[in-house]
Amino acid sequence: MKSCGLVVEYNPFHNGHALHARESRQKTESDIVVAVMSGPFLQRGEPALVSKWSRTEMALLGGIDLVIELPYSFAVQKAELFAKGSISLLEYLGCDSFCFGSEDGRIEPFIEAHGILSENAETYNETLKSLMEKGNSYPASASKAFQAISKNTEMLDLTKPNNILGKEYVSTALSNGFSIEPYTIQRVAAGYHDVQLSSSPIASATGIRKALLEQKQELEAVGTYIPPSTLHGLQHYLATYHALHEWNMYWPLLKYRILASSLTELADIYEIEEGIEYRMKEMAKEAMNFHDFMTAMKTKRYTWTRIQRMCVHILTHTLKEDMIHAEEPSYIRLLGMNHRGQAYLRKVKKELPVPLISRLSSYQDRHIDTDMRAAQVYAMGLREPYQTALMKREFKAPIIKTNSLDT
Repeated sequence: MKSCGLVVEYNPFHNGHALHARESRQKTESDIVVAVMSGPFLQRGEPALVSKWSRTEMALLGGIDLVIELPYSFAVQKAELFAKGSISLLEYLGCDSFCFGSEDGRIEPFIEAHGILSENAETYNETLKSLMEKGNSYPASASKAFQAISKNTEMLDLTKPNNILGKEYVSTALSNGFSIEPYTIQRVAAGYHDVQLSSSPIASATGIRKALLEQKQELEAVGTYIPPSTLHGLQHYLATYHALHEWNMYWPLLKYRILASSLTELADIYEIEEGIEYRMKEMAKEAMNFHDFMTAMKTKRYTWTRIQRMCVHILTHTLKEDMIHAEEPSYIRLLGMNHRGQAYLRKVKKELPVPLISRLSSYQDRHIDTDMRAAQVYAMGLREPYQTALMKREFKAPIIKTNSLDT
């Protein structure tokens, strides 16, 4: 059984994701496609539109065979740590390859970039530090520092989000001597952050979410861009929980956490640094909603994404000490599988280097506690009795779909 891994968020699963899964299976000649998926909160510091359980079911019905969760300790992180957790889990599961979307669909520039960065690590890090001290954001500084050492600005464009993540995926695999082989396919149609929907059946998840929220959750507005199974999943989620998750649902909770915490308590939160807690307290007093708060907080040095991640850590009360040992995943949490995924898991189960968790009651770990806290806070965006219902879902068995179509 040859297997290919994908690093995903599926927020929500759309036509582009289905194409990615299908082409990855074909390009790597794999029998099994495994997805490592972020849980309730995502890499850019946002709550997922619907729960990980709903997104897992969408994935299984859309062409994925096995879905595991990327722990919170790696999911709500900068690209380097996000990639480290994701690719490590796919390596643990014995995946032969992983495949990601990139701007031109060639793997060679990513491998070359890793070599250049490895050979010039000291110069790169010094340049990066200097650029950030001048007030540049991390993404902008990283791109400029790479250009300075590569002497070939056309080799790999690190201003593009997919290329930034792709570079980190490849670096994780090569730096750690993993056996998993990197592949990439070219992104088509919509860009990562495109917010406008077009006549093409492929749109970005950002554009789909924007349309859903602007159209007051009228699902017909995005029907062209998502598989029927995703449309049904969104309909079912709304019927069950009566809401789609977005930041403003959590603003009262976040504002309370900021204002009720002392400056010392805020400074202990993961990623809160350089005295930004003072600014947060001042801006929280004035802001009427999350967007107003973020607009007031954003600076050239602190990107929207970076501040959102801080906000998630405040919301979940994730302390610096909680993340000290988050160097590599210590467990594999199963979210769902179809009949092919089940067969693959039976095959590799005895060789797994870390525990496989299918029920929370069977495992104790400081990072699983962080995952649990994140899941509970995520549910708190809902009204009762839906809030409690989603919290209880966390302790049930994972989704197993045995009737998904062959792809």
